[in-house]
Amino acid sequence: MQNLAVELLTGTDLKNWGHTPGPQFRTLLEQAKGMQDDGMDVAAIRTALDIHIPKTPTQVELHPEGAIVLQESLAPMDEDEQRNLERVRETMRAVLRTPTVVGGAILPDACPAGPIGTIPVGGVVAAQNAIHPGMHSADICCSLMMTDLGNADPKAVLDAAESVTHFGPGGRPQGQRFTVSLDLLDGFRANPFLNNAKIIRAAQEHMGTQGDGNHFLFVGRSRSTGNTTVITHHGSRGPGAKLYKAGMQAAEKFRRKHSPQTLKQNAWLPADSKEGQAYWEALQLIRKWTKTNHNSIHQATMEAAGATAGERFWNEHNFVFKRGDIYLHGKGATPAWSGFAADADSYGRTIIPLNMAEPILIVRGADASRSLGFSPHGAGRNWSRTEHMRRLGTKTAAQALNEETKGLDVRFHCGKVDASELPSSYKPAAAVSEQIEAFGLAEIVDWIDPYGTIMAGELPRFTKSSRRRS
Repeated sequence: MQNLAVELLTGTDLKNWGHTPGPQFRTLLEQAKGMQDDGMDVAAIRTALDIHIPKTPTQVELHPEGAIVLQESLAPMDEDEQRNLERVRETMRAVLRTPTVVGGAILPDACPAGPIGTIPVGGVVAAQNAIHPGMHSADICCSLMMTDLGNADPKAVLDAAESVTHFGPGGRPQGQRFTVSLDLLDGFRANPFLNNAKIIRAAQEHMGTQGDGNHFLFVGRSRSTGNTTVITHHGSRGPGAKLYKAGMQAAEKFRRKHSPQTLKQNAWLPADSKEGQAYWEALQLIRKWTKTNHNSIHQATMEAAGATAGERFWNEHNFVFKRGDIYLHGKGATPAWSGFAADADSYGRTIIPLNMAEPILIVRGADASRSLGFSPHGAGRNWSRTEHMRRLGTKTAAQALNEETKGLDVRFHCGKVDASELPSSYKPAAAVSEQIEAFGLAEIVDWIDPYGTIMAGELPRFTKSSRRRS
């Protein structure tokens, strides 16, 4: 005779016990009825099925304001700098309330980079077991590479570089693309964040390109050796931007469940989760792609100029670094400790540009605790690009360029001068250099004096490269 209790047990009972309707619901109900047919009482069945109840997400609270102390390595030099510092402090106070955060610092180049609560340029955030995609920014692995070209003629090097590099939007057309290794593309395909047709295509089309904005190709001479040097500045282009978008989407799912009070831009992936581990691996692949991108431009320039390459090294400043179980997020911040990456470190030195009219600094990191081990990535800005245009008054961008870069060979790949990249749009180079040393962030070991620079310029109404020499 059939047990009447089985007939009384329904899906409503399962919902009342906490089970969520879905594809598995029918199977659970059949299991429950089977247990009752075997003579098990309702309480025992409920206990047996408890393991299938979805876990309630653990909610984590924001830190109280001020609980995490902001460490500062920035001394305001004037009213503009003071206002800038106040805005940076305001946004960092919000960032440091993020539950995963265990430390934060700002550097001499600090300046806001978005709504309140967005990590600023020149900001460093330490997080426990967490990777925050929004804290390395969309321009993942924005970085610099330097190659010593010995006694090569700097004009010949700049001409060669102009003939091989690519600035502006998009990638290289068919027939002009640089080769991407099959091993690297296979690595992309094996990673769930990078195994996407658009990312794979961008990885092929954007190899050998530098983008726009403040990215550049710089030629100068080392004060210590007298040698001609080429330095490139750019990030991971389309592949990195697409990884950033995917990482933010994955982090947002976690934020909604576990920390809805956290600002969207500070969402995170637990580093020990399946998603976190896959994202960390994707970051390393994007880093490898970016280094290869720099290398390809340096090699092509060297070959076109008939030069011989000597020492070459590089470092990134928009990335996440791991020390123990702490994940250090640098937004426009250069790692300044020996061994931060096995393939990037050259006797502890890194590269810090200031502006197109000033020397690029070669520094040896100090691993200063006050900066969480970082030094600046450049000069930063005290005001917006719009405010800089206002301060130029009636002066044209071309007039300002002539005044501010007299004697230098400055070229804009897309035709028109980009006024937002004039030296006057940045913080004073001397002040940033002085603060690097005053706060003990790094030791300046060489200066690469400028000969000339190539940048994107205003994006393209023109396709023919223009140049201005004096």
